[in-house]
Amino acid sequence: MFLEDELAIGRIRMRRISISFLVAATAFVACLAAILGLASAARAEAQQTSGQLAALVRPNDVNSGSLLFPSKEPGFYVEAPRLKTDVAIDVSGPLARVKVTQRFQNPSQGWVEGTYVFPLPENSAVDALKMQVGERFIEGQIKPRQEAREIYEQAKAEGKKTALLEQQRPNIFTNQVANIGPGEEIVVQIEYQQSVQQSGGEFSLRFPMVVAPRYNPAPIVQTVEFNNGAGFATPRDRVEDREKIESPVLDPRENAKINPVSLTVDLKAGFPLGDVQSSFHAVDIRRDGDEARTIGLKGDSVPADKDFELTWKAAPGKTPSAGLFREVKDGKTYLLAFVTPPTAPDAAAPAKREVVFVIDNSGSMSGQSIEQARQSLALAISRLNPDDRFNVIRFDDTMTDYFNGLVAATPDNREKAIAYVRGLTADGGTEMLPALEDALRNQGPVAGGALRQVVFLTDGAIGNEQQLFQEISANRGDARVFTVGIGSAPNTYFMTKAAEIGRGTFTAIGSTDQVASCMGELFAKLQNPAMTDIAATFEGTQAEDITPDPMPDLYSGEPVVLTAELPRDKPAGKLQIVGNTGNQPWRIEIDIAHAADGNGISKLWARRKIDDFEARAYQRQDPAALDKDIETVALAHHLVSRVTSLVAVDVTPSRPANEPLGAAKLPLNLPDGWDFGKVFGENAAPLGGGQDHGSTTPTEASGSQQATAVIQGRRATPEIANLMAAAPTAKAATMIAQKTSTVNLPQTATRADKQIIRGLTMLILALTAASGLAVWRRRLKGVFTVGGRRNGR
Repeated sequence: MFLEDELAIGRIRMRRISISFLVAATAFVACLAAILGLASAARAEAQQTSGQLAALVRPNDVNSGSLLFPSKEPGFYVEAPRLKTDVAIDVSGPLARVKVTQRFQNPSQGWVEGTYVFPLPENSAVDALKMQVGERFIEGQIKPRQEAREIYEQAKAEGKKTALLEQQRPNIFTNQVANIGPGEEIVVQIEYQQSVQQSGGEFSLRFPMVVAPRYNPAPIVQTVEFNNGAGFATPRDRVEDREKIESPVLDPRENAKINPVSLTVDLKAGFPLGDVQSSFHAVDIRRDGDEARTIGLKGDSVPADKDFELTWKAAPGKTPSAGLFREVKDGKTYLLAFVTPPTAPDAAAPAKREVVFVIDNSGSMSGQSIEQARQSLALAISRLNPDDRFNVIRFDDTMTDYFNGLVAATPDNREKAIAYVRGLTADGGTEMLPALEDALRNQGPVAGGALRQVVFLTDGAIGNEQQLFQEISANRGDARVFTVGIGSAPNTYFMTKAAEIGRGTFTAIGSTDQVASCMGELFAKLQNPAMTDIAATFEGTQAEDITPDPMPDLYSGEPVVLTAELPRDKPAGKLQIVGNTGNQPWRIEIDIAHAADGNGISKLWARRKIDDFEARAYQRQDPAALDKDIETVALAHHLVSRVTSLVAVDVTPSRPANEPLGAAKLPLNLPDGWDFGKVFGENAAPLGGGQDHGSTTPTEASGSQQATAVIQGRRATPEIANLMAAAPTAKAATMIAQKTSTVNLPQTATRADKQIIRGLTMLILALTAASGLAVWRRRLKGVFTVGGRRNGR
């Protein structure tokens, strides 16, 4: 009887234990669910609170080239905004109207601001900006640069969609687009006018697609002033806007190419066409009669990693020797004229020449570029005459003056120089100024009757252009500077302007296939006298302005190209152009009444007028007055310039006030043919700002880059800022994750924090219940043991 009572009591206790166990187990499972779920919620809330921009991805999840920013989750990253560009070029005679449509895509779950650094032709007159929001297009307004920036920043802070287009160089622009929503696409369209290039009977048009990484010399102290009372001199940065012209660059060895570009050209030449060719891209060409062609890229789009160039020639015997076009706007007439002078008969034998060849063998010239440069220079040296004198200077972050001065172009000296050039390899930084100074200052006096020529072979991938322009302007003397642009994405602004200031000419070589033809054209210019003392006047009417002013010298096959502003809408009279070829004068007259109608000429005149102002910057002592003159012309003609910008703002806020806004620079491809390791260093990740490309050690990131290198809304350390701006291979991404692997929750308790605390409390209770269960089990075991012993009795 006693045993039965004990067993009954045991069964009751078992039922209580089972119930307690179920309660404890349920509490434990609920607690685990709360911990896991609420930790996820806490992470999401922390990401939102701290400005986390995007859905998290792993490097292997990305199936196209992307820039990845690190998240606080080890091994997970955030995709930067993506870009696609559509280009439509309409060529009408000597004029081209170009529409560039940039589609900014936000793959993230947050609101972002994208900054894209992109190139345009150095002679482009940018006059339109449109931003598409839904079904609406918002027109950009031209404003003084600082005012435009303030309008943009205010709209950004108010959550309004806004775009800002700024000129950093005549061939480098930045487009900032703010408040791009999660998964959203913003369309920004830019339009510009430019003139077609002509030389040697060939017409050409170039659309640059990528900004090559620039070498920016470190700041130096050039002068020491003690009038500030501090006793210290302040360094002067030779590239004050270095952070504006740089972006992260993807390593092509481990990343797919990005930023696809589609492009079409509607070519209406105005004369019967012969050969039409694309220099660097495969294209489809459709014939639309004798004078028109439609050109499109094969395969719809290409990655933005090299310039697009289209060339065309007239049918045999149909090459135009002159052209005159006009546009009437606001009661004034704007003229565009071009005339190709005939080759002077019985030209005198060329003078003896003193040619200083300067070749860039820095890291940016590695790969195809250095091969093109070596071939070009070897060919040029072989073409020297025995009575010429010459020298070779090579530079990277060091410099070598091979002959230590000019020597006779004997067969032995030419062979030595060619062998030296063929042995050059590309590495190091791009310290161009010392080599230029040596070429202009240290080659001794010019021999009587000789013509001094400096031939510069480089990709021009530097950021201190103004410093080099000043050197050419101040010290060229009677020498003439010829620039040869090498590679798939040369700095055409530097090359063109350096040649203009140096009274020489610019030649572009984009592939080894072009070396012979392009250098042959350059030899013709080097070996023949230039047309000098060119001047233009109007007979029977008054011209308010003729550009360029002064008129440049011309070489064989180059036309005189000018624009003019006339005070009336129907002027009469004649345009007269005069010049000298050697000792032979040349003159031509063109009746203004015969001008054909053309659109956009006023924009070209204004662009060239601004260029004239900029060219005189070295001679003017009042920078504020210079800026005011540029601003007046740019505002009157709605043009982007160094002192004016285009800004577009949607009136309706789209980003909620409580949603954070993240910022990122859109990454660029490395230009085609460049060697990534030579540019950024074999063991260094590429930097988005402040790098000395071509050197083997990274430098500190620039201040503005660090401002955009943000981890979950907080400023990164300089080291991490550098890594964030780097092209993120899986290896580099792992390095970043190791430095940013901790989740930092906000200091104040959030709803998620409180829920986690409650979950932890539940876990403690569950553990307490489990402990009580163990006690009950021990007691029950004692009961059955006692019962068993009694049964055994």
